Amino acid sequence: MHIPDGYLSPTTCAALYAAAAPFWYVSLKRVKRSLHTRLIPMLSLMAAFSFVLMMFNLPLPGGTTGHAVGIGLAAIALGPWAAMLAISVALLIQAVFFGDGGVLALGANCFNMAVVGSLVAYGVYRVVAGGGAGASSRRVVAAALAGYTAINVAALLTAIELGVQPSLFMDASGTPLYAPYPLRIAVPAMMIGHLTFAGLAELIVTAGVVAWLQRSDPSLLKDAAPRAIDAEKVAGDGAGRMGWRATRPLWIGLTALTLLTPLGLLATGVAWGEWGPQDFTDQQMRRQITAASGDQSPPPYAPRGLEQLASIWTAPIPDYAPPFLQSQIFGYVMSAMFGVGLILLTFLLIGRVSPLRRKKNRR
Repeated sequence: MHIPDGYLSPTTCAALYAAAAPFWYVSLKRVKRSLHTRLIPMLSLMAAFSFVLMMFNLPLPGGTTGHAVGIGLAAIALGPWAAMLAISVALLIQAVFFGDGGVLALGANCFNMAVVGSLVAYGVYRVVAGGGAGASSRRVVAAALAGYTAINVAALLTAIELGVQPSLFMDASGTPLYAPYPLRIAVPAMMIGHLTFAGLAELIVTAGVVAWLQRSDPSLLKDAAPRAIDAEKVAGDGAGRMGWRATRPLWIGLTALTLLTPLGLLATGVAWGEWGPQDFTDQQMRRQITAASGDQSPPPYAPRGLEQLASIWTAPIPDYAPPFLQSQIFGYVMSAMFGVGLILLTFLLIGRVSPLRRKKNRR
């Protein structure tokens, strides 16, 4: 679901940056107003969880791969606006440092997953959960449906953005310049895998973590169920409990998950719509692309615009494989740890800068 550079025209990329920008602006304003000891750990944790979760590739029909994103959990634990920021930071670090998703296409990826995904997940959760008690099974079901719906809406938006490119942007001979497959191929190719395996993975992860939090520390879910949590008085000593100490078990779980990331290497194949320019001339890859695209062969060469834009940014650690390490497994774990560290550093810096700005404004 990470659109690489070259699959969307510069016009489309600019439009989707513009579409995401107002949501980033509002989310930053709202988060700055509420930055305190609780929010920084939770923002860091949810962004890091999303980052690591996206490294667990799953085999999908057609020989491609996909992954859960953690949209639903972030929206339920943080609320939609903070979730937008957390998921966007994870996607930014993936694009810049690991080449997972394009830099030009970052606005599109953030709009699909961070912005729309968070709003959809939060909306579905609040509607389905209704007035259920904070620890009710109804809220677990709501969380499951929120995660499943959010990832599939994000996948559908991705498929539409890729699928409209051939009809909007072509050369004088009618050859697509960017993504080569139209809507009739892009939508089913993207949605079959997400409605099944990737969507179910998101459903299970979201429901499982929310169910565990309901039993262990419901106060961490207060943003999505303020009345229910307050009514049950589950946060014995209030907001003070919701800082680094309260999230320690979750950080331990994230550490274990990070060490298990090499399991994501077991799934072979490339995610649909994320092929490199060289894959269009590789016979084995051409067969995989054809099989994953409804038996429709790709063009004989990479589209001209795709080839030009694909190399606009070279990530220092492409494909989570540090060039100085020979072990793919060790390199994958080191990449996960490095990414988590960057996310933690980013939010710690945000937390340090915001209080300084507030003090200056008071003066």
